[in-house]
Amino acid sequence: MTNGIEMRAVGLRLGGRAFFFDCELPAAAVIAVTGASGAGKSTFLNLLAGFDVPAQGRILIAGQDVGAVHPAARPVSLVFQDNNLFAHLDVFTNVGLGIDPAMKLLPTDRSSIFSALDKVGLGGFDKRMPATLSGGERQRVAFARALVRRRPVLLLDEPFAALDPSLRNDMAALLLEMHRESVNTVVMVSHDPEEVRRIADHAIFIEHGRVAVSAPIAGFLAETEHPGLRQFLRS
Repeated sequence: MTNGIEMRAVGLRLGGRAFFFDCELPAAAVIAVTGASGAGKSTFLNLLAGFDVPAQGRILIAGQDVGAVHPAARPVSLVFQDNNLFAHLDVFTNVGLGIDPAMKLLPTDRSSIFSALDKVGLGGFDKRMPATLSGGERQRVAFARALVRRRPVLLLDEPFAALDPSLRNDMAALLLEMHRESVNTVVMVSHDPEEVRRIADHAIFIEHGRVAVSAPIAGFLAETEHPGLRQFLRS
């Protein structure tokens, strides 16, 4: 299952909380990860990224067991809510770090950076500093960095939460455009039911550290048996 994701009886404890994830997510899809605050959404993402290590079970990405793979070597890119840009580095360098942390770039790498900036609507911004950018522009820089990494899976932890509604819509449209071009697998944490309806192909609902519902978006939205999910969809 190319670029697909499998959590096979993955368990861990963080402090006094237990988490157990068992699910299979489709390849080349936009997957929304939903649930109440503290349910385990970020832990789910951190396991895929390698920031949390399970005590049991297996995590497979594109058929590869990534349990022993260092976060930097996993076939994933990440975009966070706070953009994770280096304030003292210009836009070009912030994007280039996605290719090589030492910034040892080939001419083709430099071309890729300029191309990525063009694709996210930031052509000519390469010398700008993060402090001179709007929130939406900083998020676009983070997307450009994800583009140049060319990883098959993109993980996003509420990437639009700090943006106003019109910017949220613009960034969601950009995400879908990037997805159509790269045909990657996108896993995005979201607290916004409308956002889930608008962009997701598949969604999961996490409750008390477990995947309570996992379904293609039509079935997810039509789910009537789970009260927590129904409450989320009405919010």
